[in-house]
Amino acid sequence: MVAFDLDDTLAPSKSPMPPRMAEALVELLDCADVCIISGGNVTQFEKQVLDQLVAGESALEHLHLMPTCGTRYMRFQDGRWVTVYAHDLTDDERTSAVTSLRERAAELGLWEDQTWGDVIEDRGSQITFSALGQEAPIDAKRAWDPDGSKKEALREAVAGDLPDLEVRSGGSTSIDITRAGVDKAFGITRLSEYTGVAFDDMIFVGDRLDPGGNDYPVVALGCKTYAVRNWEDTADLVERLVDCFPAETRKASV
Repeated sequence: MVAFDLDDTLAPSKSPMPPRMAEALVELLDCADVCIISGGNVTQFEKQVLDQLVAGESALEHLHLMPTCGTRYMRFQDGRWVTVYAHDLTDDERTSAVTSLRERAAELGLWEDQTWGDVIEDRGSQITFSALGQEAPIDAKRAWDPDGSKKEALREAVAGDLPDLEVRSGGSTSIDITRAGVDKAFGITRLSEYTGVAFDDMIFVGDRLDPGGNDYPVVALGCKTYAVRNWEDTADLVERLVDCFPAETRKASV
Protein backbone atom coordinates (compact mmCIF):
# COMPACT_ATOMS: atom_id res chain seq x y z
CA MET A 1 0.00 0.00 0.00
CA VAL A 2 1.26 3.46 -0.91
CA ALA A 3 -0.62 6.29 0.84
CA PHE A 4 -0.46 9.92 -0.21
CA ASP A 5 -1.40 13.31 1.10
CA LEU A 6 -3.15 15.35 -1.62
CA ASP A 7 -2.46 19.10 -1.61
CA ASP A 8 1.17 19.93 -2.44
CA THR A 9 1.90 16.20 -2.63
CA LEU A 10 -0.14 14.90 -5.58
CA ALA A 11 -1.29 18.29 -6.82
CA PRO A 12 -0.81 22.00 -6.19
CA SER A 13 -3.11 23.15 -3.38
CA LYS A 14 -6.81 22.87 -4.35
CA SER A 15 -5.79 22.27 -7.99
CA PRO A 16 -6.19 19.26 -10.32
CA MET A 17 -3.44 16.67 -10.50
CA PRO A 18 -1.13 17.49 -13.41
CA PRO A 19 -1.21 14.95 -16.28
CA ARG A 20 2.23 13.52 -15.46
CA MET A 21 1.18 12.84 -11.86
CA ALA A 22 -2.13 11.32 -12.94
CA GLU A 23 -0.43 8.99 -15.42
CA ALA A 24 2.13 7.88 -12.83
CA LEU A 25 -0.62 7.19 -10.29
CA VAL A 26 -2.52 5.02 -12.76
CA GLU A 27 0.64 3.03 -13.43
CA LEU A 28 1.14 2.58 -9.68
CA LEU A 29 -2.42 1.22 -9.37
CA ASP A 30 -1.28 -1.57 -11.66
CA CYS A 31 1.37 -2.52 -9.09
CA ALA A 32 -0.02 -1.79 -5.63
CA ASP A 33 -3.01 -0.52 -3.71
CA VAL A 34 -3.06 3.27 -3.35
CA CYS A 35 -4.65 5.44 -0.67
CA ILE A 36 -5.19 9.20 -0.80
CA ILE A 37 -5.90 10.88 2.55
CA SER A 38 -6.50 14.61 2.91
CA GLY A 39 -8.52 17.19 4.78
CA GLY A 40 -10.40 17.96 1.57
CA ASN A 41 -14.01 16.95 1.04
CA VAL A 42 -15.41 14.45 -1.47
CA THR A 43 -15.96 17.14 -4.12
CA GLN A 44 -12.31 18.17 -3.94
CA PHE A 45 -11.23 14.55 -4.37
CA GLU A 46 -13.43 14.33 -7.46
CA LYS A 47 -12.07 17.53 -9.02
CA GLN A 48 -8.44 17.09 -8.06
CA VAL A 49 -8.05 13.34 -8.49
CA LEU A 50 -10.86 11.30 -10.00
CA ASP A 51 -11.59 13.66 -12.90
CA GLN A 52 -7.91 13.47 -13.87
CA LEU A 53 -7.50 9.67 -13.83
CA VAL A 54 -7.88 7.67 -17.02
CA ALA A 55 -8.30 4.25 -15.46
CA GLY A 56 -10.55 1.23 -15.82
CA GLU A 57 -12.88 -0.05 -13.12
CA SER A 58 -10.51 -2.83 -12.07
CA ALA A 59 -7.77 -0.23 -11.44
CA LEU A 60 -10.10 1.97 -9.40
CA GLU A 61 -10.86 -1.01 -7.17
CA HIS A 62 -7.28 -0.68 -5.89
CA LEU A 63 -7.76 3.00 -4.97
CA HIS A 64 -8.75 3.94 -1.41
CA LEU A 65 -10.05 7.47 -0.77
CA MET A 66 -10.05 9.03 2.70
CA PRO A 67 -11.50 12.56 2.61
CA THR A 68 -11.55 14.81 5.68
CA CYS A 69 -8.45 13.19 7.22
CA GLY A 70 -9.90 9.70 7.22
CA THR A 71 -13.21 10.51 8.89
CA ARG A 72 -14.65 9.11 5.66
CA TYR A 73 -13.47 6.05 3.75
CA MET A 74 -14.57 5.32 0.19
CA ARG A 75 -13.98 2.36 -2.12
CA PHE A 76 -14.92 1.66 -5.74
CA GLN A 77 -17.24 -1.36 -5.73
CA ASP A 78 -19.64 -2.75 -8.33
CA GLY A 79 -18.99 0.15 -10.67
CA ARG A 80 -19.52 3.01 -8.21
CA TRP A 81 -17.94 4.76 -5.24
CA VAL A 82 -19.41 3.67 -1.91
CA THR A 83 -18.86 4.99 1.60
CA VAL A 84 -17.36 2.33 3.87
CA TYR A 85 -17.78 4.55 6.94
CA ALA A 86 -18.35 8.19 7.91
CA HIS A 87 -17.81 9.69 11.37
CA ASP A 88 -19.94 12.82 11.12
CA LEU A 89 -20.09 15.55 13.75
CA THR A 90 -23.40 16.20 15.48
CA ASP A 91 -25.46 19.29 14.62
CA ASP A 92 -24.49 20.90 17.95
CA GLU A 93 -20.79 20.17 17.40
CA ARG A 94 -20.85 21.68 13.93
CA THR A 95 -22.72 24.79 15.12
CA SER A 96 -20.28 25.32 18.01
CA ALA A 97 -17.29 24.93 15.70
CA VAL A 98 -18.58 27.40 13.12
CA THR A 99 -19.50 29.95 15.82
CA SER A 100 -16.08 29.74 17.46
CA LEU A 101 -14.21 30.10 14.16
CA ARG A 102 -16.19 33.20 13.20
CA GLU A 103 -15.87 34.89 16.59
CA ARG A 104 -12.20 34.08 17.22
CA ALA A 105 -11.11 35.00 13.70
CA ALA A 106 -12.84 38.38 14.07
CA GLU A 107 -11.28 38.99 17.50
CA LEU A 108 -7.78 38.23 16.19
CA GLY A 109 -8.24 40.34 13.06
CA LEU A 110 -8.02 37.27 10.84
CA TRP A 111 -11.43 37.54 9.15
CA GLU A 112 -10.26 38.86 5.79
CA ASP A 113 -12.18 41.24 3.54
CA GLN A 114 -10.85 39.82 0.28
CA THR A 115 -11.57 36.10 -0.07
CA TRP A 116 -12.10 33.55 -2.80
CA GLY A 117 -14.90 31.09 -2.10
CA ASP A 118 -16.19 29.84 1.26
CA VAL A 119 -14.16 30.73 4.34
CA ILE A 120 -15.90 28.16 6.54
CA GLU A 121 -17.03 24.86 5.05
CA ASP A 122 -19.16 22.23 6.78
CA ARG A 123 -17.91 18.87 5.46
CA GLY A 124 -20.12 16.79 7.73
CA SER A 125 -17.31 14.96 9.50
CA GLN A 126 -15.08 18.05 9.51
CA ILE A 127 -15.42 21.82 9.73
CA THR A 128 -12.71 23.64 7.79
CA PHE A 129 -11.69 27.29 8.06
CA SER A 130 -9.76 28.69 5.10
CA ALA A 131 -8.64 32.25 5.87
CA LEU A 132 -8.70 33.40 2.23
CA GLY A 133 -11.46 31.08 1.02
CA GLN A 134 -11.42 27.65 -0.56
CA GLU A 135 -10.55 28.95 -4.02
CA ALA A 136 -7.77 31.40 -3.06
CA PRO A 137 -4.77 31.64 -5.40
CA ILE A 138 -1.74 29.68 -4.28
CA ASP A 139 0.51 32.77 -4.17
CA ALA A 140 -1.96 34.61 -1.93
CA LYS A 141 -2.16 31.65 0.45
CA ARG A 142 1.60 31.33 0.71
CA ALA A 143 1.96 35.03 1.48
CA TRP A 144 -0.80 35.20 4.11
CA ASP A 145 0.96 33.43 6.99
CA PRO A 146 4.49 32.38 6.01
CA ASP A 147 5.58 31.54 9.56
CA GLY A 148 2.28 29.94 10.62
CA SER A 149 1.79 32.28 13.59
CA LYS A 150 -1.65 33.57 12.52
CA LYS A 151 -3.01 30.10 12.01
CA GLU A 152 -1.59 28.84 15.29
CA ALA A 153 -3.10 31.76 17.25
CA LEU A 154 -6.51 31.00 15.80
CA ARG A 155 -6.14 27.26 16.32
CA GLU A 156 -5.23 27.77 19.98
CA ALA A 157 -8.14 30.16 20.59
CA VAL A 158 -10.70 27.87 18.95
CA ALA A 159 -9.31 24.79 20.73
CA GLY A 160 -10.04 26.54 24.02
CA ASP A 161 -13.69 26.87 23.01
CA LEU A 162 -14.02 23.26 21.87
CA PRO A 163 -12.28 21.01 24.41
CA ASP A 164 -14.16 17.92 23.23
CA LEU A 165 -13.16 18.31 19.58
CA GLU A 166 -9.86 18.11 17.70
CA VAL A 167 -8.68 21.47 16.35
CA ARG A 168 -5.54 21.25 14.22
CA SER A 169 -3.60 23.04 11.56
CA GLY A 170 -4.53 22.03 8.03
CA GLY A 171 -3.08 23.53 4.87
CA SER A 172 -1.22 26.81 4.51
CA THR A 173 -4.25 28.93 5.54
CA SER A 174 -6.63 26.38 7.01
CA ILE A 175 -7.76 24.89 10.31
CA ASP A 176 -9.66 21.59 10.52
CA ILE A 177 -12.05 20.56 13.30
CA THR A 178 -13.04 16.92 13.75
CA ARG A 179 -13.90 14.52 16.55
CA ALA A 180 -11.17 14.22 19.18
CA GLY A 181 -8.35 11.88 18.23
CA VAL A 182 -9.05 12.12 14.51
CA ASP A 183 -6.03 12.90 12.34
CA LYS A 184 -4.19 11.18 9.51
CA ALA A 185 -2.87 8.55 11.91
CA PHE A 186 -6.50 7.73 12.73
CA GLY A 187 -7.27 7.32 9.02
CA ILE A 188 -4.21 5.21 8.25
CA THR A 189 -4.96 3.00 11.26
CA ARG A 190 -8.52 2.43 10.02
CA LEU A 191 -7.12 1.72 6.55
CA SER A 192 -4.86 -0.98 7.97
CA GLU A 193 -7.75 -2.52 9.91
CA TYR A 194 -10.12 -2.61 6.94
CA THR A 195 -7.59 -3.85 4.37
CA GLY A 196 -5.41 -6.09 6.52
CA VAL A 197 -2.28 -4.31 5.24
CA ALA A 198 0.22 -3.96 8.10
CA PHE A 199 2.05 -0.67 8.71
CA ASP A 200 5.29 -2.43 7.74
CA ASP A 201 3.83 -2.96 4.27
CA MET A 202 2.84 0.69 3.79
CA ILE A 203 4.68 3.81 2.76
CA PHE A 204 3.18 7.26 3.39
CA VAL A 205 4.15 10.19 1.17
CA GLY A 206 3.48 13.78 2.26
CA ASP A 207 4.77 17.34 2.22
CA ARG A 208 4.16 18.09 5.94
CA LEU A 209 5.94 15.29 7.78
CA ASP A 210 7.83 17.76 9.97
CA PRO A 211 6.79 18.07 13.66
CA GLY A 212 3.65 20.21 13.71
CA GLY A 213 2.77 19.36 10.12
CA ASN A 214 -0.59 17.74 9.40
CA ASP A 215 1.14 14.61 8.01
CA TYR A 216 3.35 14.18 11.11
CA PRO A 217 0.94 11.96 13.13
CA VAL A 218 1.59 9.14 10.64
CA VAL A 219 5.27 9.04 11.65
CA ALA A 220 4.43 7.53 15.05
CA LEU A 221 2.59 4.58 13.49
CA GLY A 222 5.73 2.87 12.29
CA CYS A 223 4.95 2.82 8.58
CA LYS A 224 7.64 4.05 6.23
CA THR A 225 7.37 7.73 5.31
CA TYR A 226 8.78 9.78 2.45
CA ALA A 227 8.86 13.57 2.55
CA VAL A 228 8.29 15.56 -0.63
CA ARG A 229 8.25 19.28 -1.38
CA ASN A 230 5.75 19.25 -4.23
CA TRP A 231 3.95 17.05 -6.75
CA GLU A 232 7.04 16.89 -8.98
CA ASP A 233 8.97 15.15 -6.18
CA THR A 234 6.05 12.74 -5.79
CA ALA A 235 5.91 12.00 -9.51
CA ASP A 236 9.64 11.23 -9.47
CA LEU A 237 9.14 8.84 -6.55
CA VAL A 238 6.12 7.07 -8.06
CA GLU A 239 7.88 6.56 -11.38
CA ARG A 240 10.83 4.99 -9.53
CA LEU A 241 8.48 2.77 -7.50
CA VAL A 242 6.71 1.52 -10.62
CA ASP A 243 10.06 0.63 -12.19
CA CYS A 244 10.81 -1.56 -9.15
CA PHE A 245 7.88 -3.90 -9.86
CA PRO A 246 8.64 -6.72 -12.31
CA ALA A 247 6.15 -6.78 -15.18
CA GLU A 248 4.95 -10.29 -14.28
CA THR A 249 3.86 -9.16 -10.78
CA ARG A 250 1.59 -6.37 -11.95
CA LYS A 251 -2.16 -6.55 -11.53
CA ALA A 252 -2.88 -5.91 -15.25
CA SER A 253 -5.85 -3.94 -13.99
CA VAL A 254 -5.63 -0.67 -15.87
